[in-house]
Amino acid sequence: MSKSLVAYFSVSGSTRKVAQRLAKVAGADLFEIVPEQPYTAADLDWTDRNSRSTRERDPKCRPAVASTCENMADYDTVYVGFPIWWYVAPTIINTFLEAYDLAGKRVVPFATSGGSRMGGTVAALEPSAPGATFAAGDALNGASDAKLEAFVKANA
Repeated sequence: MSKSLVAYFSVSGSTRKVAQRLAKVAGADLFEIVPEQPYTAADLDWTDRNSRSTRERDPKCRPAVASTCENMADYDTVYVGFPIWWYVAPTIINTFLEAYDLAGKRVVPFATSGGSRMGGTVAALEPSAPGATFAAGDALNGASDAKLEAFVKANA
């Protein structure tokens, strides 16, 4: 029997709300990806070239996470949610993925954004989970329950 996890990173709460609803629709467990060092408003100022989020655009950057999912081996499908930053997932998502052996698992990215789509997200994440099968994913801003159900069905 297949078991699913919805893991998510949320700063403003938008991704958290979608992740909670997605977990309910998918019958999945929920795990929050929490940064070891919380983000401040100044850290998130994308107009400041020296802000933390701007510096973390570097694909080599790996912000630390506060905890790990102790039972990752139990899951066959891992939905991974995040806000889109500069057309890709924040690099803390790479940190999360690299903490586990996801070979043989299905990774389904989903995002929230003020207007961006998934962009190059999957291509940027795939190297962080060798051997995993990645779905194309989708932006789920304001998704209805029907859209979430269709998303789960399409990625089963």
